[in-house]
This record gives sequence, C-alpha cells and structure tokens, in this order.
Amino acid sequence: MTTTSTVAKAGPSPEGPAEINVRRSPRRIDPTYYWMVVPVLALFAFFITLPALVGVFFSLTNYAGYGDWKFIGLSNYVNIFKDPAILQSYIFTFVFALTTTVVVNIVALAIALGLNAKIKWRTGIRTVFFIPMVLSALVVSFVFNYLFSNTLPVLAERFGLTPLATSILANENLAWLAIVLVTVWQAAPGATIIYLAGLQSVPAEVYEAADLDGAGSFRQFLSLTLPLILGYLVINVILGFKGFLGTYEIIVGLTGGGPGMATQSVAMRIFSGFTGGDYSYQMANAVIYFLITLLISVIQLRLIQRRGVSL
Repeated sequence: MTTTSTVAKAGPSPEGPAEINVRRSPRRIDPTYYWMVVPVLALFAFFITLPALVGVFFSLTNYAGYGDWKFIGLSNYVNIFKDPAILQSYIFTFVFALTTTVVVNIVALAIALGLNAKIKWRTGIRTVFFIPMVLSALVVSFVFNYLFSNTLPVLAERFGLTPLATSILANENLAWLAIVLVTVWQAAPGATIIYLAGLQSVPAEVYEAADLDGAGSFRQFLSLTLPLILGYLVINVILGFKGFLGTYEIIVGLTGGGPGMATQSVAMRIFSGFTGGDYSYQMANAVIYFLITLLISVIQLRLIQRRGVSL
C-alpha cells in the first residue's frame, strides 16, 4: 500500500509554492523474520497442536490404543465424572500442588533471606543449596525411597520412635508427606534463585532509612521486603503450582501411586491409560485436565492484573 504526501518546493513562485507528490515505499518485513518464525510455528504445529487435536478426536471414540474403534460421542467425558478413582486422583493432585506450593515458597524465601545476608562463605553455601536443581527427579526419588524404606526405619527403631519404625511410603496417611518433602527438597532451589534476584533488586537505602526510623528486622520484612518482592512471589506461586499439578517422576520413584491408589496423580492416571488399553478414556481425562489448568491460568492472570503486580 502506498501513501501520497505533498511537499512544498523551495523557492518563490508567482502562483505560490508548488506542490509535488512524494510516494513512500511500503514498509517491508525483513525476510529473516520469516526464516526464524515459520519453522518454529511449523514444528510447534506438527509436534504439539496436531497430536493434541488427534487426541481430542480419539477422546470421542472407544479407541484402546490399537485395533479398530468407533465414534461414541461424549460417553468418555460423562463416565469420568462418575469414576471415583479419577476424582480421587484429582483431589490428591490439587491438595498436593497447593500444599507443596506453600511449603516451597516459605522454605525458599527463608533460604534466600539467609543467603542474601552478609555471612561468611556465602558463595559456597549457595552452591550447596542449589545442587538439588541439577539432579534428576527420578534419581532423587529412588534415593529417598531407599532412605524412607530402609535407613529411616532402622534409625527410628534404634531411638524408640515406633510410628516411624516402618516405611512411611507404605502408610496411606503419610506417603503423601514423603512426596511433598522430596518435591520441596528439589524445587526450593529454583524458587530461591528467583527470590534472591528480587532481594538484590531492593535498594540498600530503603533498609538504611528503616533503621534510622527504628524499624526492626521483622517489621522491615513485612513492610518493605515483602511488598517490594511481591512480583517475584507471584512468579514463584504461578510457576510452582502449575509445575506441581503435573508431578509424575517423584511419585513414580517413591510410591508408584501407592499404597493402593492413595498417591496417584492425574498425570499418572493419564499415562497409565495410554499403555493399559484405556487410551480414549484417559485422553478425555487429559482434555478435561487441560481445560481445568487453562482456567486456573486465566484466573491467576486476572488476579495479577487486578492487583497491578508488575512481572
């Protein structure tokens, strides 16, 4: 599309300033833009969007993952809401995600406050705290499985702690606590890094002024530190909660979803259906879970916008 503008010609004229038409060339997009964006969009569509659409289609069938199938409409979706095992997995997943998010952020913020203080060997201590981040979740869960099943019961029996003399992984009421503990141990360093970035962005002059006004450490934390790092807190809560909703590896390595189905998450239930001849049913479960997660994300964004938190 071209635009035409008028420009006055320099110099006097008996009839007034003459006008000439100047054609501006259309704004062109650098071809490099297409070379960078189009392949990414194509790969995303082929590996993410297309399989998702295929999965949604098969959720409307009785496909077992192999062999023939026929269209059955919304029967899978209706049956999911009547399945107590599915509902139990949803309850466990959301309770676990909410509990772990709270504990991780409390622990991570406490560690960040300590590491941000002027202490000796601060760099070395930070390195030790961040080691869990680089370890595989599955490897970590297998190690803790051994500790909970062997080392901890032996120590508990030696010191007379009868309730811990048997593996807590075999206890339906305590197994989920072990999963929370291991998840917090591995997830806290990542949240700590974000909190450290927030703490280091707070000007030192703010605390100096608070000291002059006689504010104590706890008062400074509530009135200065916490409000100033609120955006970082929101980031950790959103990322943590979404990540914990899809927890899988740690549960597989610790309890395998047991004892019974006490610690079976939605992700475990979905993956088990893919290999257990229950493909279409669990695909419908995956679609419902995606919509719930999407709804939670929208609500979180709305709350952030209303509170005016800057991310």
